[in-house]
Amino acid sequence: MKKAGVIGLGDMGSGLAKNLIAKGYETTGLDLSPDRMAAFVEMGGTAAASARAVGENADAVFVMVMNGGQVKSVLFDDDGLVHSLQPGSAVLLTATIMASEARQLAMGLEGTGIELIDTPVSGGFPGAQAGTLTMMAAASDDVLAEFRPVMEAVSKTIHKVGEDAGMGQTVKACLQSLIGSIFSATFEASALAAKAGVSGQVLYDVFSTSGAGCGVANSALENIIDRKFSGTGSSIATMYKDLTIAMDMAREQGVPLFTAATAMQWFQAGITKHPDGDNWVVTRIIEDIVGTELKR
Repeated sequence: MKKAGVIGLGDMGSGLAKNLIAKGYETTGLDLSPDRMAAFVEMGGTAAASARAVGENADAVFVMVMNGGQVKSVLFDDDGLVHSLQPGSAVLLTATIMASEARQLAMGLEGTGIELIDTPVSGGFPGAQAGTLTMMAAASDDVLAEFRPVMEAVSKTIHKVGEDAGMGQTVKACLQSLIGSIFSATFEASALAAKAGVSGQVLYDVFSTSGAGCGVANSALENIIDRKFSGTGSSIATMYKDLTIAMDMAREQGVPLFTAATAMQWFQAGITKHPDGDNWVVTRIIEDIVGTELKR
């Protein structure tokens, strides 16, 4: 059994670590937060002082940080993974970054013998904690076959979306443009219902059992009517970043994304007004405009 590493032990990374440990993987981790590191050790992980130290004790390292710059630092800084991971090991890029950044990372690893599996995930905090994530993996068949067991420890579904680094991030950007659009439509419908005097419970019952019902809309609406705008494991900063990536890719490809652009603006308003909130807090922006709230 391979040894695993996790760099970034937040809402998502802590779930990866928990499930790796539960499946019997010796797991070494790193996070800048002492509290997260303490929680990781308590669940059975081994704390490391640097990314390099993680690589010294791992064959497969999941990198779940916020952006491409952080991934680059984790890999190539003086205390980075590239200085300790052995040939034949792999970096599993589970963070969501720009496709161009993933391609640059792969180029930087050329000649090292270290594989890069570009595999962003979907499923959010619940999926990470339950080990039921969907992985969008780009790598060769041989590499995916070798590292499939450790990937299966944290996921329910693994899709091969290509062979080249960047394809995983490309598919994730497309997915996030859709999820962000569903979110924003749900926020708007919630405010409309509240203004018209519809109860949150009625709206949830109807939406969740209709053709429009889906995990994304249902979870958003449930948090809205329960007025849970923080602490749900779905930081607005993450979706805001992901929509920015999707819109940048659309500009590069010359593809109009009218609906995703509207979602981007709602999330821009939300993160400006409530930077520490979760995705659903965008609803409060609309509610403030119309002067009402949707409650269960």
